[in-house]
Amino acid sequence: MTLLEASGVVAGYGETQILHGVSMAVNQGEVVTIIGPNGCGKSTLLKTIIGLVRVRAGSVAFRGTDISSRPPEQIVRTGLCYVPQTANVFSSLTILENLEMGAFVRNSGQGERIGEMFQLFPDLARRTDQKAGSLSGGQRQMLAIARALMLDPVLLMLDEPSAGLSPAMTGLVLERIKDINETGVAVLLVEQNAREALQMSHRGYILVAGETRLEDTGPQLLNNPEVARLYLGG
Repeated sequence: MTLLEASGVVAGYGETQILHGVSMAVNQGEVVTIIGPNGCGKSTLLKTIIGLVRVRAGSVAFRGTDISSRPPEQIVRTGLCYVPQTANVFSSLTILENLEMGAFVRNSGQGERIGEMFQLFPDLARRTDQKAGSLSGGQRQMLAIARALMLDPVLLMLDEPSAGLSPAMTGLVLERIKDINETGVAVLLVEQNAREALQMSHRGYILVAGETRLEDTGPQLLNNPEVARLYLGG
């Protein structure tokens, strides 16, 4: 079943157009990775899907419903959550308080869900009263993901979750994303470590200059010599 479908999406900032008719989809239970050169519109696409950037033309549908003109606070209630690359936690709040903030639209089961997040991210469980601003980059990223998961999304969008992290921490964050997907949550991922991301992806898209240039399975993209040369470091 198709969860998310962007069809001919045009979007940008002010008079600058960044996306020039992007089409892509995420199916139930998939990990889908978007790769491409810096400035090609990857982050803008995620912001447009979640409603932070206006859709100028085309459409975005989630679970069969057009969400192109909906505000972010309505979109997250439908089961679609987004973790930006930066400013993704409340620095002055503790880990526990961040998770409680993440459950702002839950009617029940908040404590149980927090317990599940601590099982998924045991390093956070050991420091529940620590302020988020004092965490390492990797710990902050895990907290940001956990906070988004507090709403039980069916699709989680992540923008560069390994940015600025050590190789070891990058591997850990990507492993947790794989674990999340194995619980049934679909993942749409923008990731600078393209090779590692494609290795765990069902499908991938290559975005160039605001246009979808190629779509294929993760393994096929990894084994494509031209893709390897241009986007995977040879």
